[in-house]
Amino acid sequence: MPGSRPLSTKPATTEAGAEPQAWFVYLLRCRDGSLYCGITTDLARRLAEHNGDQGLGARYTRARRPVKLAYWESCASRSQAAQREAAIKRLRRDQKWRLIGP
Repeated sequence: MPGSRPLSTKPATTEAGAEPQAWFVYLLRCRDGSLYCGITTDLARRLAEHNGDQGLGARYTRARRPVKLAYWESCASRSQAAQREAAIKRLRRDQKWRLIGP
C-alpha cells in the first residue's frame, strides 16, 4: 500500500554500486497549497533537501517552504518511477488530491 512504510526506509542494493532495488514516487504539499511530484531512492533525505537541508531541493519548492510529504509509492526501478511520475503529473489537480486522500 502506498505510503505505508516509515520514512527512514532506505532500499538495499544488490551489489556495491548497483542500482537500488526500490525507487519512490512522491507528492509534496507546499506551503501555498500547490503540489510537487518527484522521484527518489531515499524519501527522508529528499524531503529534507526540499526543505532546505544543505541548500538542495527543487527550484519550485525553494519558494514554497516548508513542504510536507503528502503521498508516496514504491516502484521496482528508476524507469517505472519516472513513468509513474509522468502519469501523476498528467493528472488534473482534483485527481491528484483524490490520490492523496483525506
